[in-house]
Amino acid sequence: MMRKEAALLLAMATAGCATLTNDAMTPVAMSFSDGSDGRCTLQNKRGVWTAQLPTTVSIRRSDDVLKYDCETKDGRKAVGSIPSTIGGKLIASAVFLDLGITDSITDKHREYPASFVIPIAKAQGQ
Repeated sequence: MMRKEAALLLAMATAGCATLTNDAMTPVAMSFSDGSDGRCTLQNKRGVWTAQLPTTVSIRRSDDVLKYDCETKDGRKAVGSIPSTIGGKLIASAVFLDLGITDSITDKHREYPASFVIPIAKAQGQ
């Protein structure tokens, strides 16, 4: 009987920890608001990524904003940031395993939106 309880407790503890269950990278689908093609440089404290838009980029989770610096093929620019949010698994980690300390260090409990549309001014003459 004691083994079953221990196994159940272990399963609950590991299921709640984002460090154990979340990949360090998270996919973010990105496009320009007018459907243009272009190029973006994305950056947070965990890394820098360059991508041709529209696309899905695999971004390292972080507790800071994801900064973007983009340019369409016809030269229009867009600069801004995408906030990260706390995922629900941090709460379970805090209750069951390590008070959320490991998740806070690795940032694996953080999430960026699954898709993001970068606002871009209309091209002149449209």
